[in-house]
Amino acid sequence: MSNNIIKIFDTTLRDGEQSPGCSMTIDEKIKFAKQLDKLGVDIIEAGFAAASPGDFEAISKISKVVKNSTVCSLARAIKNDIKQAGEAIKDAKHKRIHTFIATSPIHMEHKLKMSPKEVIKRAVEAVQYARTFVDDVEFSLEDAGRSEMGFLKEIISAVIEAGAKTINIPDTVGYTMPWEFGNQIKELVEFVRGKAIISVHCHNDLGLATANSIQAVKNGARQVECTINGIGERAGNAALEEVAMIISTRKDIFSEIKTNINKKEIYKTSRLLTSITGIEPQPNKAIVGKNAFAHESGIHQDGVLKHRDTYEIIKAEDIGIEKNNSIVLGKHSGRHAFGDKLKQLGYELNDED
Repeated sequence: MSNNIIKIFDTTLRDGEQSPGCSMTIDEKIKFAKQLDKLGVDIIEAGFAAASPGDFEAISKISKVVKNSTVCSLARAIKNDIKQAGEAIKDAKHKRIHTFIATSPIHMEHKLKMSPKEVIKRAVEAVQYARTFVDDVEFSLEDAGRSEMGFLKEIISAVIEAGAKTINIPDTVGYTMPWEFGNQIKELVEFVRGKAIISVHCHNDLGLATANSIQAVKNGARQVECTINGIGERAGNAALEEVAMIISTRKDIFSEIKTNINKKEIYKTSRLLTSITGIEPQPNKAIVGKNAFAHESGIHQDGVLKHRDTYEIIKAEDIGIEKNNSIVLGKHSGRHAFGDKLKQLGYELNDED
């Protein structure tokens, strides 16, 4: 794979489903996985096979219908988890096991109650066992954002030697600032020297998930873990649509970098998720929110009617929205919002509620 391709690892069906109210039936998961395949995501994390018989069944069925994307199951660094993950994805055309263990002092002491040496031993054994099921093993260092760099390097070296091909650096609690995360990723990319892909998985507790993911890409990460509409634990994950459209839109910065995402399928995928979960993105949500392509201010309306690029850096049709952008007639609208010009441009008129 070209080093200029950013792999998009979608975890809507695993981390995203952990959002309160976002549980899906097996049939809904299959339908959504097919759409993710059509969207062009590189890896679909279809679930956590050991979590429940339902998760196992969903992953197994998804593995049989996905045509292009790699199908992945999460597993703790525990043999039974890994075995169930391997069995669940056995029919996938492309398959991956994603195993993990926590590496921050606070997690090792209070959650795992294990020493750093014990954690490394468990991690190596997990990767070696996962390799008996698949060639493609990803290893995550949970809470890497609050882990010590020396220990991260030690465990990363050990799991790469054991056969891990992707090393995921999660900002599990959304604590890290973009410049801190960028520096951390740069140091780790230089450390692994191409022996593995560095991935990132950023949470949005401080509203920085997308910013941290993009900073990581700028510093050498070549896989981003994200979800549709940014759903996920607590405040959610980096939003796939934001990551993909930032890379696509800012070619002045990302001139040599691209994703395999089919942009025309973004809005359709977002709406499918909403129809399944019943949870709408907030109206001002970037890219897919109800108001993302709406204009009410008279100044903005005047500008966009004269030349779209004055206030629109993304065209609605680029992400698969069939109707044109909306001019909202409200108290902030000006005289430029009215007239034949609107019809000529094909804008849809909406009365303000």
